[in-house]
Amino acid sequence: MENSDKIKAHLALIAVALIYGLNYSIAKDVMPDFVQPRAFILLRVSGAVILFFALGLNMKKEVVAKSDWLRIIAAGFFGVAANQLLFFEGLNITTPISAAVIMTTNPIMVLSLSAIFLKAPLTWPRIGGILLGISGALYLITKGGDFQNIFHAGESLGNTLVMLNALSYASYLVVVKPLMARYRPYTVIKWVFLAGLAFVIPFGIGQVPAINWADMPLKIYWEIAFVIVGTTFLAYLLNIFALKTVSSTTVSFYIYLQPLVATLAAIALGSDQPEYHMLVSAALIFMGVYLVSFYKRKNLQ
Repeated sequence: MENSDKIKAHLALIAVALIYGLNYSIAKDVMPDFVQPRAFILLRVSGAVILFFALGLNMKKEVVAKSDWLRIIAAGFFGVAANQLLFFEGLNITTPISAAVIMTTNPIMVLSLSAIFLKAPLTWPRIGGILLGISGALYLITKGGDFQNIFHAGESLGNTLVMLNALSYASYLVVVKPLMARYRPYTVIKWVFLAGLAFVIPFGIGQVPAINWADMPLKIYWEIAFVIVGTTFLAYLLNIFALKTVSSTTVSFYIYLQPLVATLAAIALGSDQPEYHMLVSAALIFMGVYLVSFYKRKNLQ
């Protein structure tokens, strides 16, 4: 039963990677021409809150202990408000390549925070797996190791915001993990998102009136729906489900699959062709996943 739960958790994380990999192109298509970044965040968070509470109408209610509310509020701040606002604002003024390079630092941050606050063991296979994952992701997004002109002076603010986003998401994974031992995934995520919405409203409400719904193409409506239902509601639900079984570090590691998924999507749409560096990247990423998540680490502490 334990192995079955672990398999389900990893399947959920693969699904999340697929959703996030598609989200890069879809979200970029919507903003800033049709919806500004902060307004987009308010739409996706408020939509997700409605969906999460609707999902629980027929579920048995769980009472959250008073001692856990501060942790839920912190998870809402780091995992919903700060994470999404920083990433969308950063992506809006930097390049996708720069953002992708910076986001690969997330598992390192999670592993470091987990070691400090959750006393997670730092084994050599886990460290080696993370380094392999970083190598694979960087090799893919730089198309074989061409690091020239990735960072430009004019993008420094955007790069800084994306870096802070990676740190914020890492903090969220570490903060929310202990709650999974005490409550069902649904109970945790609905209250975390409601707490996050309270932080998002002051930042996003001012950009909402600028949305021109009447002249918006049908395609953009569908893309907004994908971001709300897929990227926000479903992806967070699957992530929180996986956290019930696997570690925060393992969840964060799957971020390395996102550039691979984005590349495969481009190939499927006919906008790119398979190249040698893509195959090398895939091999490095999956070897890293194996070392972090599946390799038997006894006697290697």
